[in-house]
Amino acid sequence: MKYCNLYIDFAPSWVTYDKLTNILGQTPNKHEKTKFETSDEPSTWWLQLVEDEGDSNADSINFFLDILEPNFDKLEMLDIKRENILIWLVYEYQYQCALSFIPNELERLGRNGITLNIDCHETKEI
Repeated sequence: MKYCNLYIDFAPSWVTYDKLTNILGQTPNKHEKTKFETSDEPSTWWLQLVEDEGDSNADSINFFLDILEPNFDKLEMLDIKRENILIWLVYEYQYQCALSFIPNELERLGRNGITLNIDCHETKEI
C-alpha cells in the first residue's frame, strides 16, 4: 500500500483552510487538533490518496502538482509559499521496498520547489 499525502502549512485559521479547500477544489482529510497544536484552528491542510500495490494507473505526485501549479498565485495571496508545501509518500511493503519515479514528476517537483519525503515500512505477516 502506498499513502500519498499533500500537506500545506499556514498560520492557524479556519478562513484560510476553507479558502484553500475552495482554491484546490478538493476535500481534505478531516482536521483533528493534535496535542502539539495550541490553537483550535487548523494550521495544516492535508489530502491523502491511497494506492494499492497493483494500481499501475496511480500517479499521485502529478495529480497533486496538477492541482497546485495553476494556483500558486492564489496560494501566495493566502501567504502560503512553496516551502509550506510537502508531498509525503508512505510505502508499506513486504520483502523489498522498490520505488520508481517518472522523470517528469521529479522535474516538476524541483521546478516548483516542492519537497518530497518518503517513508518505507515493512509490513509483517500475521
